[in-house]
Amino acid sequence: MQIPHDTRRALDVVVALVNTAPEGEEPDGLTDVGALRAFVDEYSISDVGELGARDLAGVRTVRGKFAQVFAAPHARAASGLINELVATAGTTPQLTNHDGYDWHVHYFAPGASVGDHLAADGGMALAFIVVSGEEERLRRCEAPDCRRAFVDLSRNRSRRYCDSRTCGNRLHVAAYRARRKEAAE
Repeated sequence: MQIPHDTRRALDVVVALVNTAPEGEEPDGLTDVGALRAFVDEYSISDVGELGARDLAGVRTVRGKFAQVFAAPHARAASGLINELVATAGTTPQLTNHDGYDWHVHYFAPGASVGDHLAADGGMALAFIVVSGEEERLRRCEAPDCRRAFVDLSRNRSRRYCDSRTCGNRLHVAAYRARRKEAAE
C-alpha cells in the first residue's frame, strides 16, 4: 500500500493523538495546555499559534472522534465519523511545500484552530485509508494489557501489536515460557 508522505505523517499524528487518551493505568497525555504545546512541537504541526484552554478542549474532542474511528465496526460507521470530523473542521485543501517536504496537500483552513487542523488533516488521512478499502489496518494492540492504536502498514496486514519490541516480545516470551513449563511437567 503506497501512502504519500503527508498522509503518512497525518496518520502518525492521529495515532499519537489517540494514544494520549487515558487507558487503563495510563494517564491522560493531554492534561493541560503545556502538554498540548509539547505534542504540537513533537509532531511539528505547522501553522499553530498561541494555544489556550479552548484549543485543549477542541483537541480532546477530536481525539475522541479519532478513537471512535479506530473502534468502528465497518467502513460505513468509520465514514460517518470521518465525514463529521472533516465537515466540522471546514476543510480547505491547499497545495503547499514547506519544511523540506515536496508538494503536498493541507486540508485545514488558514488560521484554523489546532483542533480543526488535526481534524481536517487527520480526517482526510483516515478517509484515504477507508477509500482504499483498508480500514481494517486501523487497529488496537492485541496485548491484553495494552489498547494502543496503530496503523498496520505491513504487507500482509498481519501486525497484531503496537510495538513488536515491547508488547509483541513480552507476549511471545510469556508463551514460550508457558510451553517450556508445560513440557517440563
